[in-house]
Order: sequence, then structure tokens, then C-alpha cells
Amino acid sequence: MNARLCLVVDDSRVIRRVATSILKELGFRVAEAEHGLEAIHFCEHKIPDAILLDWNMPEMDGLNCLHTLQAMKLAPKPVVIMCTTENSLAKIQEALESGADEYIMKPYDSDVLAGKFEQLGLLERA
Repeated sequence: MNARLCLVVDDSRVIRRVATSILKELGFRVAEAEHGLEAIHFCEHKIPDAILLDWNMPEMDGLNCLHTLQAMKLAPKPVVIMCTTENSLAKIQEALESGADEYIMKPYDSDVLAGKFEQLGLLERA
């Protein structure tokens, strides 16, 4: 069986590298995008199984990216996890109501990512 593909969307190269390293350890194939517009272009050609999506980015922020992804009606629909420092209940609710499947706070570690992916049915752990 092919490993699942996760698209990491973050304007921080350091965050992308850390997330990529964790995801590869968990058995995922990983692609990276620097901002929402790059993520949209990626999804027009290949639909990932999951997207780790930062909120605050240049070009296109995470929320606008999420709205655009919803409008694209991708099939199969990728699981979207917002990963951000935005921690107000209103922001979390806005992301979930806009179509995010889950929400995690930065900084996160491998246990947090593994737990969310397991909860969303994208990872099985022994």
C-alpha cells in the first residue's frame, strides 16, 4: 500500500522542515508549499490525503486557502488540519466552520501530530 501524502503549507521553512521530518517518521510522503496559493496550485494537479495548513501567510492565508479548497470540491476531499498560533475560540470556531477537520496549536510535536492523524483515521499505531 502506498504511503499517504500530506501537504505541509507554511511560510516558515523551519516549520515545514520540522513537520516534514515528523510526518516522514510517521510513514507519510510529504510535499511542501510556502503559502495558500502554492497549495491550491499543488491540489489542482495532485490531491493529498491531508493538508497541514498555517493560518498567517503571505500571498494567500490559510483561511482563504481553506475556502478555495472547499470551492474546488476535491475528490477525495483531503483532511485539513489548521496549524497556527491563533488560539482564540472565535478563530478555532471560524476555521472549523470553514471546513477544517481539526486544529492544532504551534509549536506542536510528533505526539500531537500522531494523535491528530490517528484520531482522523489517517494513521494506525500499534
